[in-house]
Amino acid sequence: MSAAKSVVVGVDGSPTSAAALGWAVRQAQLTGSDVRAVTAWSYAPAFDPGWGKRTVQDIEQAHRRELAEFVDLARVPGVQIRAELTEGDPAEVLLAASRDADLLVLGRHGRGMVLRALLGSVSAKCLRAATCPVVILPAVTKGNAGEVLGALRDETGPII
Repeated sequence: MSAAKSVVVGVDGSPTSAAALGWAVRQAQLTGSDVRAVTAWSYAPAFDPGWGKRTVQDIEQAHRRELAEFVDLARVPGVQIRAELTEGDPAEVLLAASRDADLLVLGRHGRGMVLRALLGSVSAKCLRAATCPVVILPAVTKGNAGEVLGALRDETGPII
């Protein structure tokens, strides 16, 4: 695989997406790439406990602040990180952002079957439709990550 020059990473405010952003930044250091930290947002009143108390602009600004905080924590010398906030379906936003990227990095949440059935899996949608390689990091768990048991080889097919 040739060195990536543009790494897109999905950031949704979760610990798993923070880990994905950290991984993407380390990958960018190794390959001389830039990082685009992408957050997709939408307003769904049915899922908003503060419904009626906040405006759509308030919600957008909250997402913008959260994304900026994540990016600020991930900054390292020599890697440019650009924060991008886009309204829309997360999978569609990430697929559009990664269209010209060399790599798409996502964190896996491991939501339950009910939520997955209702909302769909962003990771699964991106794996099926992305035009670049996709890296999916496992859900963040407590405890020691353990030792490396294997390494990637030069292969052309997807590795899941």
